[in-house]
Amino acid sequence: MFNSLSEKLESAFKHLKGQARINELNVANTLKDIRKALLDADVNFKIAKEFTDSIKEKAIGEKVINAISPGQLMTKIVQDELTALMGAEASMLDLSKSPSIILVAGLQGSGKTTFSGKLAAYLKAQKKSPLLVAADIYRPAAMDQLTILAEQVGVSIFVEPENKEVVSIAQNAIAFAKANNKNVIIIDTAGRLAVDELMMNEVANIKNAIQPQEILFVVDAMTGQDAVNTAKAFNDRLDFTGVVLTKLDGDTRGGAALSIKYTVNKPIKFMSSGEKMETLDIFYPERMAQRILGMGDITSLVEKAQAQYDEAEAKKLEKKIRKNQFDFEDFLSQIQQIKKMGNLKDLMGMIPGMGKSLKDIDIKDDAFKGVEAIIQSMTVVERRNPDLLNPSRKQRIAKGAGKDLGEINAFIKQFDQMKQMMKQMSGSMPGGPMGGKMPGLRR
Repeated sequence: MFNSLSEKLESAFKHLKGQARINELNVANTLKDIRKALLDADVNFKIAKEFTDSIKEKAIGEKVINAISPGQLMTKIVQDELTALMGAEASMLDLSKSPSIILVAGLQGSGKTTFSGKLAAYLKAQKKSPLLVAADIYRPAAMDQLTILAEQVGVSIFVEPENKEVVSIAQNAIAFAKANNKNVIIIDTAGRLAVDELMMNEVANIKNAIQPQEILFVVDAMTGQDAVNTAKAFNDRLDFTGVVLTKLDGDTRGGAALSIKYTVNKPIKFMSSGEKMETLDIFYPERMAQRILGMGDITSLVEKAQAQYDEAEAKKLEKKIRKNQFDFEDFLSQIQQIKKMGNLKDLMGMIPGMGKSLKDIDIKDDAFKGVEAIIQSMTVVERRNPDLLNPSRKQRIAKGAGKDLGEINAFIKQFDQMKQMMKQMSGSMPGGPMGGKMPGLRR
């Protein structure tokens, strides 16, 4: 995410390396590179200039205090300015009414329908009872896609395939929600390849008829400044309440994330990456600024891990680790939990200092595929009793997983080493680490 921008900003700070003080000369060189990095990221020239002018005003004359170097001080100033540019604080949904109505708008291909499904899954996890509404009457596949997503995340959907009046569909959906105790209504509207009057009138008519609490504009983060211009056109007509950035796992230059709040003065509420329903996150400007500057985002990583772990299951697992009873079934379960957290490279990029080292490494989402194949080629008894794996059993597992015997032996050896390390960690402190809490296993 934003790898190119991160690298260029890091390079800009090198002008301050070895300097004892921030002065006009080294600041000018640094800001020149920062402005170029922003322009390369498809940030509007006016925004880039105002951004660097603000940094200059805060940086000139700043003295280096204690052990803080000029580079560290400039990084802190840039981080604060990036945070402010993207909105300063996270902005939450207004769900004060019941049912709360969320209208989802945007261009075709921006990821509206997928986002609607992700939002339903997110709200369901928040103990809400969401209803998805298929209000795209032009693209039959949109209704089918939303129906599949609703089934996938286990929420209700309202579809009227024969009804060609979108306002009527929305009104009927609200009546249905009230009759069936659904407290959040998510309306997926039609998109076009470009902004046109028909689309704007249609979405505006829905808004005027149902008065939604939230109007979310979904924007493809890979489209840069074009996305910002589209957002302005939509906002001028709809006065939406928030922005959703999608496809952040793609070749994202960063222009949309950095420019959109400044341009339309509306908060970025969510960010989304990939097709998995779990990959939707609240947008925290400060955390995003840290990631852009290569500082990682441990807070979000911990939150993602916590969201996947059930406390009762975590206690059970910890008990097994203490007794050295961690088996292949437990390992497979942990792999499934990690996969639910999102794109592996993106997750590793949240670890401070890891972003730069990962830039040329291709970490695919199927990185665990080989390990899963080995474990799934075992019988249930073998998974639960690793000591049963004699040479003949290993030969059968190797054949089932499409591996050679050496790979099976290497995997079992690594598993045994990991198992011993986990047991040592659990007994390294009175009551286990962190007072009896296995790292990453408890909320």
